[in-house]
Amino acid sequence: MKFENTEVWGFKHAIRGMRNPHERWGKSDSIFHYAVPKISDGKSFPDVIPAEFIDCCKLGENGLRLMQALIKAGSEHRKFMRQIFVSVDITAPLYWWKEFDTYKVGTVANSTSTMHKLATTPITKECFEMNDYFDVRFEEDDDAYGILNEQWDRTIYTCELLRQKYIETKDVRYWKELIRLLPESWLQKRTVTINYENLLAMCSKGQRRFHKLTEWREQFIKWAHTLPYADELLFLETVR
Repeated sequence: MKFENTEVWGFKHAIRGMRNPHERWGKSDSIFHYAVPKISDGKSFPDVIPAEFIDCCKLGENGLRLMQALIKAGSEHRKFMRQIFVSVDITAPLYWWKEFDTYKVGTVANSTSTMHKLATTPITKECFEMNDYFDVRFEEDDDAYGILNEQWDRTIYTCELLRQKYIETKDVRYWKELIRLLPESWLQKRTVTINYENLLAMCSKGQRRFHKLTEWREQFIKWAHTLPYADELLFLETVR
């Protein structure tokens, strides 16, 4: 699973709009286009800004205090979070994307296509999510005994054979059987646009932080921690 080309923008207009209800724009103490080294090491601003953070700002104490108060007050009060946007290229297995797709409101994704591109390159183990692969053995009886790795090899071999036959014959039946057989661990890249409100829901204690899938509780949460002011806004409950 990979996260690439992360970009964040919208802090300036989100902070301005946050003060509209009480018309207290003059109390804003945040600074925009603040000059700091563009170093991406996962630290929270203002120490550094990730290299991809394109809407540079330094949140003031008053602004940050108000933002956190609105977050704690509930979704109807923290509308500013929906105006801070993140764009990122995520390469993840299909079984992860099925769960991500439950977050439909406020998200947009444009994916690579199995319809058009599945048959264009060789199918190997590198095409699948194997980072936490576990070699499961079934030893309850001799007939059922097997090694998961052997099943993987057979599946990948068959998929590649079907791909080659489709390329050779242009018979769509081979392609359709390939689609049917393709494991859910197939890696697909999507360019995703999402906002801080979506991320707050995904990163909350009751959602993905303790999920069965390591792709959620480790990779996704680790990436979310690299976003600007993640600890102060997205993981606020852990630093109160």
